[in-house]
Amino acid sequence: MGRALGFDRHALKHTPSVYACRQNAVVDSAEETDIARPPRPILNRDLIARTALALIDRHGAEGASMRRVAQKLNVNPTSLYNHVADRAAMIEDVRALVSARIDSAPLRESTWEEGLLEWARSYRLAFARHPRAIPLLMTTRASTPVLLAEYEDFAVAAEAAGWPTDDVLPLLTAFESFILGSVLDMSGPTVIFDPTGQEEQFPRFTAAYATLEDHDAADPIATRAFERGLAMLVSSARPPKVHSSRRSPSQKAR
Repeated sequence: MGRALGFDRHALKHTPSVYACRQNAVVDSAEETDIARPPRPILNRDLIARTALALIDRHGAEGASMRRVAQKLNVNPTSLYNHVADRAAMIEDVRALVSARIDSAPLRESTWEEGLLEWARSYRLAFARHPRAIPLLMTTRASTPVLLAEYEDFAVAAEAAGWPTDDVLPLLTAFESFILGSVLDMSGPTVIFDPTGQEEQFPRFTAAYATLEDHDAADPIATRAFERGLAMLVSSARPPKVHSSRRSPSQKAR
C-alpha cells in the first residue's frame, strides 16, 4: 500500500534526519542572526524575525518578547516598532520564516496522493528544526502570505480531488494536527515506554518493546510512526462518494 502511494520507507535513509534538524536548529538560527553583526545592527524585519526565532529555539515562547529581542540586538525596544507593528506581527514574521521551508509545489505538480506525501514530509522537516515554535504559533491566527499561499495550493488540490469546499479546512487541519503532533512527539524522549519489571503482566507489549533494539537508537519510533500514520491518512484522502452532490463552485464550473 505504502509503495502504491509513492512512499518508500527505504528512501528515508537518503533524506535529512529530522533529529539532525532538531539538534542543529538553535545553532542554525543563531548563526543566521549573528554572522558579521555590528554592535548596532541595521534593523529590518527579517533580522528581527530571525533573532526572535533563535530566542524561541533556545527559550521557547518566553523568548518571543520585544524586550528580549531588542536586548539580543543591542537596541532600544522602541526601535523595533519602526519595523514591526507589535509582538503579534513579529510572531507572524517568525511563522513566515519557518513556513518558507514547506514545499507545497508537489500539491500542484503531482497526483493528489503523491503531493500529500511530499508536502507533509517537507512540513514536518520545516518544523522539526524549530519544535519550540509550535506552541507559540498555535496561539495566534495564521495570516502570513507565505503560509496562506501553501494553504491555497492545498485547497485547490483538495477540490480537484473531489472534496467539497466546506470540507477543505477540516481536511487540512487533520493533516496539520498529525504532522505537528509528530514533531512534538519527536522532540521528546526517543522512547517513552518502559515495561521493565512487568514483562509477565504485559508479554505482547514487552515483545513489541524488545523489537526497538533492531532499529536506529537515535530514532527508533518517531519517523516510522510518522510514515505509517501518513500512509494511513493519505490512503483515505479521497472523498466519500456521498460528497459527490456537494461539489465546490470551481467543480461546478467545469
